Amino acid sequence: MTAVVCVDVGSTYTKSIKIDLDGAEPVGRAEVPTTSSSDVLAGLDAAVAAVGGGDELYVCSSAGGGLRLAVIGYETLVTAEAGHRVGLSAGAQVVHVTAGPMTGPDLTRLRAARPDVLLLVGGTDGGDGEILLHNARRLAAARIRLPVVLAGNAEVRADALAILTGRGVPVTACANVLPKIGVLDPLPARAAIREVFLRHVIGGKRLSRGRRFASLVRAATPDAVLAGVELLADLTGFGILVVDVGGATTDVYSALVPDAEAETGPRRDVAGTLWRARTVEGDLGVAVGADGTRAAAAAERLPTPAGDRELAAAAAVVALRRHARGRPGLRDARLVVGSGGVLRHGGAKPVLDAVLTDVGGGWAPPENARAVVDEHYVLAAVGLLAADHPGVAGRLLGNSIRYRR
Repeated sequence: MTAVVCVDVGSTYTKSIKIDLDGAEPVGRAEVPTTSSSDVLAGLDAAVAAVGGGDELYVCSSAGGGLRLAVIGYETLVTAEAGHRVGLSAGAQVVHVTAGPMTGPDLTRLRAARPDVLLLVGGTDGGDGEILLHNARRLAAARIRLPVVLAGNAEVRADALAILTGRGVPVTACANVLPKIGVLDPLPARAAIREVFLRHVIGGKRLSRGRRFASLVRAATPDAVLAGVELLADLTGFGILVVDVGGATTDVYSALVPDAEAETGPRRDVAGTLWRARTVEGDLGVAVGADGTRAAAAAERLPTPAGDRELAAAAAVVALRRHARGRPGLRDARLVVGSGGVLRHGGAKPVLDAVLTDVGGGWAPPENARAVVDEHYVLAAVGLLAADHPGVAGRLLGNSIRYRR
């Protein structure tokens, strides 16, 4: 048997899954505490050993808080919002968004947000480039040494790049996230953010003393999961919704079928529509996030949740309401996937029922969706395997998620 081991190093637990490449099915799972207080490699190695090792090792990580991103844009409702959406799709936790010409107080607030990476955007291609250049000068003069992903107006990209690199700021330049009004192009910036995360962030968090951990990590965990969700959407040809309820946060992923009316019609979004997206709700969870879930449930006029299952249901409903507002196409999703410890351990039905019957939250829940559970926690593994073993990744989805009727 040829087998690979996929490991997700989380902030609390490190989860491993061993995949038989021939059968494209899980043959072992383990979960151990993440050893972030000493060296995360200890927990990673223990998780790998617990499933018997494998021929290859694939690792993703959200340890140390994952990827913290700040977005600096041209104008709040257009390029800054476009950058925000792209950052979320790249598996980042967007901790700060600012728009317009940066001032001294803006720099103070930026530093206080403690981002790992800056996404500098602004202007459509050929449009006004002065604010982008102004913000590049501000960052350069402030001697901010955080890595910058430059994804703004192509006409002034070279000038902005020269301003930043001239002061020693590490910069990765890519295509504009919003080349035209209403046209969102997330993939180049998403790839650049992933590259910066692997090159600068993983090693900089001091999660491990040597270089081995940084060399093993291939993606931020949310980016790997979104890649798995995208493959699932490609295989099925219909819209997918995933809600992952954790102890501290609740993540929602969607991969939807594009709607021509929403993209080109009179109601199109000027910041562009992100048909494949992810949002993270840092105040919603069933353990350390329980108080936040209760407060959010009260604000949304939901019953006060008590036990884990009620907390998970409330967290899932609130997270999906937030994810859905302003995002078209969710009503047409055909598959709703639940993930997270509470759901995998027998609590899925009340959580997914609450999501699918939520008619009071300002969004239209899917009308004809099938609800399933990622019982073996394979979505992150699928995302990690998709590039090197696409056939195995696809069959693993079919064997584990059981999306086929």
